[in-house]
This record gives sequence, structure tokens and C-alpha cells, in this order.
Amino acid sequence: MRRQSIKDNRRESALFRRRALTGFALILLSLSTLVGRYVYLQVVRHSEFVTRSVNNRVKPRVLPPPRGLIYDRNGVLLADNVPAFRLEVVPEQVTDMKAMLARLDRVVPLSHEDIDTFLKQVKISRRFDSIPLKLHLTEDEIDRFAVNRWRFPGVDVVPYLTRNYPLGPLFAHVVGYVGRIDARDLSKLNEASYKGTTHVGRTGLERAYESVLHGTPGYELDEVNADGRVQRVLETHPPIPGKNLYLSIDARIQMAAMKAFDGRPGAAVAIDPRNGQVLAMVSVPSFNPNLFVDGISAIDYHSLLYAPSKPLFNRAISGVYPPGSTVKPFIALGGLELGLRTPQDTVLSTGTFYIPGQKRGYRDDRRGGFGTVDLRKAIMWSVNTYFYKLALDMGIDRFSGWMSRFGFGKPTGIDLDNEASGVLPSRAWKARHFRQPWYPGETVIAGIGQGYWAVTPLQLAHALATLADRGLPHKPRLVMAEQQGKGPETMLPNPPSGPSLVTNLSDWEAVEQGMQMVVNDPRGTGYGLGKGFPYTIAGKSGTAERYSRTTNAYNNDKNTAYLASRHRAWFEMFAPADDPKIAVAVVLEAGAWGASSSGPIARRILDAWEATRKHPLPDTLLPDAMTKAPPAPPAASGAKP
Repeated sequence: MRRQSIKDNRRESALFRRRALTGFALILLSLSTLVGRYVYLQVVRHSEFVTRSVNNRVKPRVLPPPRGLIYDRNGVLLADNVPAFRLEVVPEQVTDMKAMLARLDRVVPLSHEDIDTFLKQVKISRRFDSIPLKLHLTEDEIDRFAVNRWRFPGVDVVPYLTRNYPLGPLFAHVVGYVGRIDARDLSKLNEASYKGTTHVGRTGLERAYESVLHGTPGYELDEVNADGRVQRVLETHPPIPGKNLYLSIDARIQMAAMKAFDGRPGAAVAIDPRNGQVLAMVSVPSFNPNLFVDGISAIDYHSLLYAPSKPLFNRAISGVYPPGSTVKPFIALGGLELGLRTPQDTVLSTGTFYIPGQKRGYRDDRRGGFGTVDLRKAIMWSVNTYFYKLALDMGIDRFSGWMSRFGFGKPTGIDLDNEASGVLPSRAWKARHFRQPWYPGETVIAGIGQGYWAVTPLQLAHALATLADRGLPHKPRLVMAEQQGKGPETMLPNPPSGPSLVTNLSDWEAVEQGMQMVVNDPRGTGYGLGKGFPYTIAGKSGTAERYSRTTNAYNNDKNTAYLASRHRAWFEMFAPADDPKIAVAVVLEAGAWGASSSGPIARRILDAWEATRKHPLPDTLLPDAMTKAPPAPPAASGAKP
């Protein structure tokens, strides 16, 4: 029997070929897939991956803009930027923030305020942003951190510019100060404009001109290593600094005014009547604004906030006081302009004035009165009876309407925040606040600046400047010019805010002559204050009672301290009397008499102003165009409204 072979060569050969072809096909498919993927990644998505690669090693960094500087009118620096160092943290590079802060606190002490502010910033910032942790590092803190730097990835010492006020308290109430931006600020500020910025204006001009002083941030592209350290700067777009401000204040006059108070609480404002530029503005006592820049301590803040002398209170624009007799020249001018009086009309002062049909008397300062007085003598002696009767003849409606034209009872519009309105007594004001009718006796005492009257020193200075410039009003202005970088200064115009209040120049001259007699006539209440001054001074005193008298008896206590406890002492003056270039209003919160207590302060301000005219700084920015007197108002034909 023939044996059949079990091996089938033909079938095995066919099977091998199929397997080989299948394997080759798989290899070819795999290679095709790899090539296709390679082409997809290297060709189709080439640009995308190049961008990602670059971004991994290039990081943008915000460059905050330098804050604009603030100068006085002669270029004296009032607010500066000085270099300092701070600790910054990049949150994405810190694995355990709480543990890191605890370890860092043992190297560089951190306050609760530092940590609280930093953690609030972390919550509202991006993880890769560098966030300030501690400002204004000392040299010792910088050295200690440098030694331990390797222990704190994501933490670095960064240079920055911080605010400094070289003259400290002298300009604290005018320039104000900046403070650290907190979470509440961030909800209000424009995020793009304030990237990298740590401070914002809090008070004074720093706040009022925040949008001008701040500037526009820039950025740079940094090449960093795996640890996030900057290796080199690839591209820089510099920030645009904030504009510089030039104030109309002369630091020399400001300093003289501050010294003249000798620490006594009060305020003074000096204005150029020709253009409304403020030449000096002081509020005494003051404080050091540098304490607030990087966060004031709780102890320092409480000592300022609760001090009996209230150094944080800006008396010049927010303090309101009864004006006393300082308003008599304005009332006298109103009597002339309204046709109720002529300069020659007289009133008999017997010591007590009675409203017809009433028994209550309103006293003069002098027992027995001053006799027969006209307008000039009434201003010179500050005769109450003259102004009692004039106010009564005007009536409260015409009275308040006339006085409001000088800016009483409303903010002057100066370029500062938080200006008080004061109170101009009127029928409508009393009805609104007390729901009571107006009484004639209230009109009588309004005629001597008492009763409901309340003015700020700035309001009185503004009204005096308007009166001095023959009734032509200008809003008080502190900022005289702006400057971008090293460019030229741009003067800010301040045209008259309305027509002249004087329609008959002889009316103004009669009032001005009465004010000259106050200072230069031996009988005047401020006689002696003009001695030795090269120009004729016109002025008016004011002694406002802080408490109403309870009896008709005259108080014979002449003790200065006692009188100071009962009086607000005012003095206002302008010079030269025939061509006014400066108007000054001074108030002492506790002064015996207006002329003897506040008058010398006003005179020292005039002396300082005169000294600056004799010795002007060579780089003075005051242009001739700003010193030219405006045209005098046209004289009326004689007819009165």
C-alpha cells in the first residue's frame, strides 16, 4: 500500500505569502500613519506649535507708569517719586502659599496688613501675575532675603518708584497723599489702566487730579528659564508717565503763612484777584503725608484721628465759621448797588439798635455808640448799627440774593474735593432746615455776620478777591499748568466765571476807601497793620462770637485767653488797594479780636508775597499774560438797578 505525504508545500507557500503581504501592509500602514502625523504636526500646525514654544519661554511683564510730579509755581518739588524695593510673588510658582508666607515671615517680617492686602490681590489676579507682598524694604531686609532666596521660588525683590513729599506737613492739605490700592479700589478702577500700579490718590490734588497724574502702563517681553527667572528682555514698550502739575502756590508764601500761625488752629487763603490763582492755602495744624504712602500704622492713625487739634481736618476748605464783621464791606456794596444807600447817607449809632415796634435791642461794640456815621466810617469802625439797619432795609431775600453773587452758601468750585458749602442765611434755607418762618431779628444779626452765617476761609478769600478785582469773579484754582514729560508747560486758562458785580465804580471806590481807613486811619480797627508796607492796604476785621450772650450786661473781662475762648478771629486784606494783586483771608479758631489776633498773620503773608516780588526765582513760571490786570468794568451812567 502506497503512503500519502502529510506536508502540503503549495498550501504552506500560499499561507506564507498571505502572511507576508499582511505584515507588509501593516508596516506600510503604520509608516503612512507616522508620516501623515508628522506632516500634520510639522507642516499643518507648524505656526501654532512655534507660538506655543515661544510662549513657554517668553513672558510679558507690565511696566507701571511713573506718577506725575507736583511743583509749586517756581518749580519747587512738592511730590516726588523715589526708588525703593519691594517683595513680589508669582502665585503659580508657589505650591503651598500659607507655608511659604510663614517661612518668609521669619526672614522678612510681614505685617497683617501686608498679608491681608496680598491675599486679596491674589484672589482677583491671574496666577502668573507678579503681586506685591511687602513695600519699601529696608537694606537689611533685602540682604536677608538675598541670602535665603533659593528657599523661595516665585518670590523676588523688585525695584519700583514710591511717592515722597519733601515738604511734608507744609502742603499736606493741598497736595494730599497716595495710598495702596485695595480690593475696593480695584472694583472701581480701570483694570487695564492700573495694571502693575500699587498706589492711587487718596486726598488733595493727588485725588482730584488722579486721571492726569497716573499715566498709561507699558510692558516688556522677558525670556525666562525653567524657574521663571528673566534671562533677557526681548521687547520693551515703555509706559507713558503721568503729567506733571505746577501749582499757583508759592512755597515761600505758604511757609510764611504756616509759621505765622505758630501752631494755633486756623486757616489762611491768599488769592490773586486778577485770575483766581491761589498763592497760599494753609490749615493748621497739619500732618506728615508720608506716613500714609505705604500704609500708616494703627497707632499713628489713631493719634492723628483723635487728636483734639484735628490735624487731618482741612480747615481752609471744610471748616465753617461765622464770618463776623468781615462781610460788612460786601453788605455795604450791596446797599449801594441796590440803590438803598449813597456813600454820604448817615446813621445815628447810640449803642443799641431797635427794630421798629420791638423792645429787644441789638448792641454796638462801643457803649454809647459811635454817633453819626456814613458808609466809610461804618466800615472803618465796624459800626453794627449801620449794618443792622441796612440789612433790615434790604430784607432777607435781597440780602441773601446779593451775597450769593459773591459765592457765599455754595462751594467755590476750587479744584479740590470735599469743599464745604457753608450757610448763607435765607428764608428758603431756614424753611428747609427748621420748617420755621424767617424773623426780622434774624435779618438784623445777619447784617453783622452772625446768626446762621457760616463760611469757609476759602469762600471768604474768594469773595474778597472778587470784591478787590472790582467785582469780577474768578474760580479759585490751585493748578496753574500741566506738563507732559520734559515738554513745555501748558497753562490752564481760568477766565472770569461771570460778569462784574459792580455796575458803578464809585460805589466800589467808596467801599474800598472805607477798608483803607480800617488799616491806615488811626481810628480804624486794624490801624498799624499797614505800617512799613510799600503799598496801601485795604482790610477788614471780624470777631465772631462762638456763644450767644445770655444777658444784656456788658462783659468787662479783658483777659486775652478768656476772650479767645469766646471768639473766632478774622482778618481780610488786599493790596495794593488801588490795583489789587493779592487778597488774604485769615481765621483763628480761638482769637481774642480779629485785628489784633489774625491781622498780624495776614500782614506776614503780605510781607512774604512782597518779598517774592523783590526776589523772584530765576525760573519762575508765572507768565506775563497771567499777571495782566483784566479790563476794568465799564462805569455805569449813574442809574442803579
